[in-house]
Amino acid sequence: MASIAPIAGPCVWRGTEIAASNRWIRPIDRAVGRALIAAADCAREAGVEWSSLTRDRLQVPGLDELCAQAREELENGSGMAKLTGLDFAGLDPRSQRHLWFGLGQHLGTIVSQSNIGLLMKAIQDEGYDVAASHGVTVDENGKPFLSSYARTLTNGPLRFHTDRCDVVGLFCIGQAAQGGVSKLCSTGAVHNEILKRRPDLLEILYQPVPRTRFGEEKGGETSIYLLPIFGQRDGRLTSHYSRTYIENAQQLPQAPRLASPQVEALALLDSVAAELAFEMVLAPGEIQLLNNHVIYHARTAFENDPATGRVRSMLRLWFAMPNSRALPEDHAVLWGRVDRGAVRGGIAVAA
Repeated sequence: MASIAPIAGPCVWRGTEIAASNRWIRPIDRAVGRALIAAADCAREAGVEWSSLTRDRLQVPGLDELCAQAREELENGSGMAKLTGLDFAGLDPRSQRHLWFGLGQHLGTIVSQSNIGLLMKAIQDEGYDVAASHGVTVDENGKPFLSSYARTLTNGPLRFHTDRCDVVGLFCIGQAAQGGVSKLCSTGAVHNEILKRRPDLLEILYQPVPRTRFGEEKGGETSIYLLPIFGQRDGRLTSHYSRTYIENAQQLPQAPRLASPQVEALALLDSVAAELAFEMVLAPGEIQLLNNHVIYHARTAFENDPATGRVRSMLRLWFAMPNSRALPEDHAVLWGRVDRGAVRGGIAVAA
């Protein structure tokens, strides 16, 4: 392949740099926050289901401007945004989903997170047995192997990965007594560091890797597809990465075996991501938005303390974005549509 050039632009940053910056933090104006809370409460009291809220049904002056700023930062800036300043104590717990879904309708197109059409997922520790029901198999040593989807529903750590959408959003409802720290890193910075250290391995990461759809589409545990870790189109980077789907593919006899250089390349990616990341903890009422094309995210293990109310709980939305980048044609195997601004991503609903 042609020589690979470094990625440039504001989406390339090191953790030490972005931790000291507030460019990605968007305070919610107090008046906007109050109006948003009032609109969410009004919709709930009127008997409107949160999943039925439309952009027109939840109109708040100033909200579209806030969402436009967030979209610009996500696509053409650092690749992430944090919305802060919402008076969470003033929000009726029964209206939490109304507020988040209504805000999300102004941000982008909300897409399905499961093959049954789940639009909003509570990310919290459901216990091993419950999580296993969302996707579990047995590895070569006879030990349980959880799907990526199932792992989010335990209190264990999550490795660096991306989600299957342009942007993933988390609305923090509660934090754990210990742990549950978000670790974020720039995909472009990881790309460039691998280019500097091992350009031969970076070339391998631009080549297709076998993966499964385990825990996603119906029958996905036996479905193999090929997709590279890195791709570019029109000079813009995209990366889709989850080690779990790659590892699960290697348990299936029909999947091509990973060569030693591929294993080495994936290990280097993981270690560089850890080096370049920074850590943050969302406070209740804060919203984290990440562009999956240019941000890897991970999570540390956590411990809840129900007696004191310190229980980690996030409400997750997946978005297709109106200002999203075009993707390489070979990425259609995962994304469906690859044109700029396409409604894409998410998980197909089973017939």
